[in-house]
Amino acid sequence: MHKLIALYHQPEDRKHFREHLLGVHLPLVAAFPGLRAMRVGFDAADPSGAAAPYFAVVECEFDDENAMRAALASRAGQAASADVPNYAGAGVTIVTLQVESVS
Repeated sequence: MHKLIALYHQPEDRKHFREHLLGVHLPLVAAFPGLRAMRVGFDAADPSGAAAPYFAVVECEFDDENAMRAALASRAGQAASADVPNYAGAGVTIVTLQVESVS
């Protein structure tokens, strides 16, 4: 499995960010061809109690890296990419990785 993780920095307007992410952006992502699963979490916290650098995390799962790249290059992928400035003015860090099971 291949995963894309979007780590959203602390937004200035949390209400606008959350409403746009849930109501506009994630429906665009849900249309990605080959998307196997998607999860979102808000109010990311540092276990030590320190301020967390991220507000929200979105995880997208694909069969493999090629499927992820095809999804990002698709019409839905391009629309999602173009939408990011509409709600994530504080920035987003994207990481991708091959996920392996460990016993």
